Amino acid sequence: MTPSHARDRGAFIARLQLLTDLLNADVAAGVIPGAVVAIHLDGEPAYLESFGYADRASLRAMRPDSLFRIASLTKPITVAAALMLQERGALLLTDPVAHYIPELRDLGVGIESTDPKDGVRRLTREAARRAMTVQDLMRHTAGFTYGQFGESLVQKEYVQANLMDPQQTNAEMVAKLARIPLSFQPGSTFEYGMSIDVLGRLVEIVSGQTLDRYFEEHITGPLGMRDTRFEIPPAEFDRLARPHRKPPYDPTQAPRWFSGGGGLASTAGDYSRFSRMLLNGGELDGIRLMSRKSVEMMRQNQLPKDVDFGTQTPELGLAAPLPRLGQGYGLGLGMRMQPGLSGAPGSVGDFYWGGASGPYFWVDPAENLVVVFMLQELDVQRRTRYRPLLRALVYQALP
Repeated sequence: MTPSHARDRGAFIARLQLLTDLLNADVAAGVIPGAVVAIHLDGEPAYLESFGYADRASLRAMRPDSLFRIASLTKPITVAAALMLQERGALLLTDPVAHYIPELRDLGVGIESTDPKDGVRRLTREAARRAMTVQDLMRHTAGFTYGQFGESLVQKEYVQANLMDPQQTNAEMVAKLARIPLSFQPGSTFEYGMSIDVLGRLVEIVSGQTLDRYFEEHITGPLGMRDTRFEIPPAEFDRLARPHRKPPYDPTQAPRWFSGGGGLASTAGDYSRFSRMLLNGGELDGIRLMSRKSVEMMRQNQLPKDVDFGTQTPELGLAAPLPRLGQGYGLGLGMRMQPGLSGAPGSVGDFYWGGASGPYFWVDPAENLVVVFMLQELDVQRRTRYRPLLRALVYQALP
């Protein structure tokens, strides 16, 4: 919803100098190597600034069109891809995942216990009380987890199976998961994990295309997101931003794994186009990518009232979809459901997500506002601090 009053864009842009000054200071102090911020207000570009270095070691400057590993900002794109298939009647969110991926039919749920005699932890399986659905994959209630963020016996099996191997295909990744029990009963627990990687494989099966080809043909191509891809061509290597530490994946290498949960590279400008499409209910610049109702589903809370929260919520910081923070989770997106509570500025109905490599975006329909923050920062405390900080500095500038 666009604010009814006319707003002084000049005053908004002038007050964003506080944001510019803070990010420049953090670059100078070595807190971050660099960043790019893109802001759209009332349907128009209002701010696009680059800061610091794409590669501090070589003093290569950041550019407004620098490329970033966007990690979990890939997830909303994968969810959009699956919803577009539902619009064609090719799948239903209410369908069991095993309808499309039979090898995931009888995973069971891992039950961990400790032997009182020797103190050894052991893992047994119990039957799933219901089948996981496509909706469960989209809202992280399928029972999958991430192995690298915990010490449970199921997570240890994820690590042993090398489930984050960049040289696997989506089919090979699913075959590994098929040998490991779920961490939770389907539908019972929000556990941020590999659910949307499984969804990416489901998209491949239903569409008959690899995920990279499906994205290019149906999403990034039509939206003009020319720099959003799993592999960066050699001519564009000098545009890639590099973090202080070794990054989680390398888009300069030809991938075999098109990770729907976290494999894309993109730019602030490209991701702004995707975000604005969501703000506009599925349409941008005369191109309708998704139906209005599909986008509404992404932006509506999908978590059951009695859902529990698993082990990964600390990794999400203030983005965690906890009711005590006034937050919820739709399909691939977090959202604000109540005023206050979260401790970060925003509006009821705003939606957002971030990635483990540092990027973050949010869309505030009440303010007709889109913000994309591209950062390459692997430290969880540092990257999650920038999310409420950026909100504070953008909202203070609004007329």
